[in-house]
Amino acid sequence: MELISSVERNQLFESFAYDACHLELRDDYSVPDEDSPFTSWLRGETVDYSYMEPWTQLVRRVTAEGKTVRRIRVITEPHTPYIQWEHATTALNERAGEQIRWLPRRSLPENITFPLAGNDWWLYDDRLLAVGHFDSEGRVLGSQIIEDPDTVAECARLRNLLWAAAIPHLQYKP
Repeated sequence: MELISSVERNQLFESFAYDACHLELRDDYSVPDEDSPFTSWLRGETVDYSYMEPWTQLVRRVTAEGKTVRRIRVITEPHTPYIQWEHATTALNERAGEQIRWLPRRSLPENITFPLAGNDWWLYDDRLLAVGHFDSEGRVLGSQIIEDPDTVAECARLRNLLWAAAIPHLQYKP
C-alpha cells in the first residue's frame, strides 16, 4: 500500500472543487511522550496556537473561494482528554471557515459499519478518498489514496448519514 504524507494530503486542497469532508473516528490523536501543544494544555500551561496557522490559512483561502470544508468527529463519552482539548480548540477551526459536528458513538445510527477498516478519511468532491493510517503508538504513517467508485460512493453515503445525525459544534455541550 502506497501512502502519501500529511503535506501531500493537504495539497489535495489545491485541486478539490466544492467539498472536503473529514471523518474522525479516533478518541486520541496524541503521540505518547511527545512534547506538543496538547501536552502543554494538559499541564495547564499557556498554549501557542500558531502551529495551526498553516491549516487555518488554507481553510480561510478555500472557503473564501466558496468551497466547503467539513469535519465529523465520532466520539466516545465521557471524553478522553484529547477530545476535551479538541473541543476546546474547535473555535479556531470554525473561525477559519471549517464546519465541525460531533457525533457521540451512542447516537450512531443502528447497524452502521465503517468501511476502510474503520480508518479516518478525507473525502474530496465525492470522487477521491485520502484514508489515514496510524501505527500502534498512534503516529501518523500517511494517507492512502482511493478512487474506486464503489468505495467512494459508500463513504459519501456514510458522510451524508453521519453529517445529518451529528450535532453542530456550537450546539454540542460535552
